[in-house]
Amino acid sequence: MKTLKTIMCIFGIVFFGQNVQAQRPVHTDEEIIAETVIKEVDELFKSPEFVKKKNKKFADVKGTMTVDIGIVHSGKVSTFFKVESDIKNIDFINFMSDYILEHKFQFKLQKQQRHKIRHTLTF
Repeated sequence: MKTLKTIMCIFGIVFFGQNVQAQRPVHTDEEIIAETVIKEVDELFKSPEFVKKKNKKFADVKGTMTVDIGIVHSGKVSTFFKVESDIKNIDFINFMSDYILEHKFQFKLQKQQRHKIRHTLTF
């Protein structure tokens, strides 16, 4: 009987411990949020998947683009706004907008919280 209780306790700890690890962290500090967003966006636009899609449709596009990225509490991108750019290809800008709007960040914000981050991307 004691062995059964021990096994059940171990099973419970392992089972519930995995759920805790699977949850995304909640960020509250604006600097940490900005750093995390910039890091993830840079990784996203340098990923082999994005590079392959970009080179297939827009191989000749090169330059920089300053954008505002809005994030809601669930970690989803709510807005993508081009502030300034030396890239004039509207189709590429729309492609980037659609690509980032599908992204969900690896963190959450507190409820009812939104953030806007300005970042310069180089292609």
